[in-house]
Amino acid sequence: MRSCRLEELSSRTGEMMAGLLLVFFGGLLEVCSGVSANRGGYPSFTDEIPFKITWPGAEFTLPATGALYNEDDFVIMTTTEKEKYKCLLPSLTAGEEDDEKEYSGPSPGELLDPLFKQSSCSYRIESYWTYEVCHGKHIRQYHEEKETGQKISVQEYFLGNMAQKSQSTEPSECLCESKFIMYFVPTKNIEGQLTPYYSLEMGNGTPCVLKQDQPRSTSVLYVCHPEAKHEILSVAEVTTCEYEVVVLTPLLCAHPKYRFKSSPVNAIFCQALAGSPLQPQRLAQLDKEQEEQLKPPFSAASEGVGWWKYEFCYGKHVHQYHEDKEQGKNIVVVGNWNAEEHIDWAKKNVARSYQLKDDGVQKVKLVSHFYGHGDVCDLTGKPRQVIVKLKCKESESPHAVTVYMLEPQTCQYILGVESPVICRILDTADEHGLLSVSS
Repeated sequence: MRSCRLEELSSRTGEMMAGLLLVFFGGLLEVCSGVSANRGGYPSFTDEIPFKITWPGAEFTLPATGALYNEDDFVIMTTTEKEKYKCLLPSLTAGEEDDEKEYSGPSPGELLDPLFKQSSCSYRIESYWTYEVCHGKHIRQYHEEKETGQKISVQEYFLGNMAQKSQSTEPSECLCESKFIMYFVPTKNIEGQLTPYYSLEMGNGTPCVLKQDQPRSTSVLYVCHPEAKHEILSVAEVTTCEYEVVVLTPLLCAHPKYRFKSSPVNAIFCQALAGSPLQPQRLAQLDKEQEEQLKPPFSAASEGVGWWKYEFCYGKHVHQYHEDKEQGKNIVVVGNWNAEEHIDWAKKNVARSYQLKDDGVQKVKLVSHFYGHGDVCDLTGKPRQVIVKLKCKESESPHAVTVYMLEPQTCQYILGVESPVICRILDTADEHGLLSVSS
């Protein structure tokens, strides 16, 4: 599927409306000429309303919910390869249910209660710090340093604890807990969208030296997201030693006041006409190329910061390199894969870690692999080595990859690789963190 925005270039009102529809789709489609049946008068396509194009086969039934469709309301689209498609257009919908009706269901606190009662923690890994939110319990910020065969050194701060939280409650929170009165729900601009949230205050964190040893505190803002798995969207220090954490959760979505207010993505169904493939050949080829690039074992490259870039080839090597037009590609081998050496390392270190999912099933969340025998480091006289951390990271794009490189000690590195591709293979990890992947 691809998302696009449609702009109606010309129209006329009345019983029938004819026009031209121009779709910008990565250069794939030309001007779409054809007939648009009666759409009720005025043009209704704007740049503010998102659309997605799907390519169903002949055995296709229009959805019974959401946007309405009329079989006579369509345009004929032609690709640059002269492939033709009949595209059914939706009757635009605001996508918002009437949340002003009286609501007598569970309060937001009650909706989140199952999350607080189970042993559930969410994590966010940044360039140096890792943030741990154990819902309804505590928030921890920590950094681990370790060498092969040596004890792990942990630097950590608790940003807030639930058991010893402040007893003060905002007036809007009290109102929100009431089921039968009209109340105000606080909102915040999150990634450009005014978003309702439920705030949980945590206090009595690690004393802050910069604030006369006052305890650190955090506001955890829970935001509705139907497809989320309690991910940490962001962590910010709003003032000295006072933090704000935004968590995406589907639990709040049962409350109409906390549902995400956004225009829906309106589907356009394009069916192939006689002689045309199910979907445009160039689009199918593009999807295939993207899938092939990230089939395990896969390669991932990060732009890095400044001079160096980094390249990871699973089960082979980790390279650090710089490309120069005159001198070519300068490569430094950070580490090479050797299964036996990794197993020796795994016997002394944590090779896989787990998290408890909402359904009570324990899932692998992270595996770590040791790559040694890199190029000799000029500063230490020893070969470079790297710990590669493979982590499942859900994303709207199934092919997204995030790569970051840390150097906690001279010429000893940590490479983080996060991708939806990894989600599909993590649970194949054995006791040494070795994955069962096909070539």
